[in-house]
Amino acid sequence: MKIIIPGGSGYVGTVLARAFHKQGDEVVVLSRTPASKPWRVVAWDGETLGEWVAEFESADAIINLAGQSVNCRYTDENRRIITESRLKSTKVVGEAIAQAWTPPRVWLQASTATIYAHRYDAPNDEATGIIGGTEPGAPDTWRFSIDVATSWERALKDSPTPNTRRVAMRTAIVMHPDSGSPFDILLRLVRLGLGGQAGDGRQYMSWIHEQDFVRAILWLIEHQQLEGPVNLAAPKPLSNAEFMRVLRSAWGMPFGLPAFDWMLELGALVCQSETELILKSRRVVPTKLLQSGFSFQFPAWPEAASDLCQQWRKSN
Repeated sequence: MKIIIPGGSGYVGTVLARAFHKQGDEVVVLSRTPASKPWRVVAWDGETLGEWVAEFESADAIINLAGQSVNCRYTDENRRIITESRLKSTKVVGEAIAQAWTPPRVWLQASTATIYAHRYDAPNDEATGIIGGTEPGAPDTWRFSIDVATSWERALKDSPTPNTRRVAMRTAIVMHPDSGSPFDILLRLVRLGLGGQAGDGRQYMSWIHEQDFVRAILWLIEHQQLEGPVNLAAPKPLSNAEFMRVLRSAWGMPFGLPAFDWMLELGALVCQSETELILKSRRVVPTKLLQSGFSFQFPAWPEAASDLCQQWRKSN
């Protein structure tokens, strides 16, 4: 296949590009900062049409991951950059598809599991999940993330691409052992003895193993009945306290100091991040994938954590 990955220079894009390249597909990453890779990297600005548009002709799939990282403080300027980088890149990808003589068969557009409400009572799936909504007293930043996600998906829906199937990938945290990835950061806390629960530990964590993420992307490309929002998350989310306990067990660490709310606020300030990334309850399940026949290799966290720890040890 020919796979185009706008915004594919980040850690998720690298996971996908590496997997597609390994199986012999033609991979083209569109990046604002082209660098040497085993696959082709083509320059774009994420806002305007350019020579990169030619890559879309006869492509099998577009996987648009473009967007400024949300791992920052939500200042007014950062909010503007986060929002515009998502909406402008989605709009210009739609324009490129619309003007192709032979448009791509499918457009997989990044979205996020953060679009769902912060809740403990029941899981969110594509049909019955609650969009938006925060608990009383939740920070304004939580509302911002939901607004960005809904605007992002609206930009996809409004794109004039009738001949291309569109999927909004509401993706949970992709777990893989590369340096600097979310799993690497969490494991670093465990190794330092700091891998206890965050806050009260009740908040749910939704996640997906990198192998299942890649397999799910292939599944979405191949199964034409799947369109609209699709949750990319393992079917068994679990509380933060249990998630960290399992990770400590997989690594062989007998204890982990907890992080209280005030400690998380201080840490987020020092690291120039937001506590929402760890305190919001993301209880998301992949009903559409499961109903279409997709089978997870790592449906539960204990097996996934054990595999990821083994991979981390081999590569470090």
